[in-house]
Amino acid sequence: MKILSIDSGLQRTGYAIIKKSDNKVEFLSSGLVTTDKSKSLMSRIQSVYSTIEILIKKFKPSIVVLEQLFFLKNKKTAIAVSQVQGAVILLCAQNKLKLTFLTPLQVKQTITGYGYADKQAMKKMIHLTLSETKKISQDDIIDAIAIGVAYCYLEKNLLR
Repeated sequence: MKILSIDSGLQRTGYAIIKKSDNKVEFLSSGLVTTDKSKSLMSRIQSVYSTIEILIKKFKPSIVVLEQLFFLKNKKTAIAVSQVQGAVILLCAQNKLKLTFLTPLQVKQTITGYGYADKQAMKKMIHLTLSETKKISQDDIIDAIAIGVAYCYLEKNLLR
């Protein structure tokens, strides 16, 4: 099974492709979609949409996993993240892909064993779990990888 996991954002959207077979989790690819603040909202969301659409066609994932909006202090940021997630949800519907959400707490608890782990702890555990990721330092990409890996570990419980 291939998983496309996404850490949504208007300025930066991290993504990762993770493959799970039997009890093995394999890192395939990751990246970052960045958008220009000077562009219109529509243009920026189109940029994220187009990139994710290409990833879906290239990797043919079985499922897309997004981080559930849990709590954001900045309402403007929450709205922008929701708008980007709406575009991803539309892509899932158009491509008849399964879609699920994980909360930040679920991801952190699964990856580090502590639901309130900081970015450094998450990065360290991802690098230990998937050695191919050692050169990746961008938080949004690490978060996307963590979402995908957490889904692999939680999958049996989520599908019940």
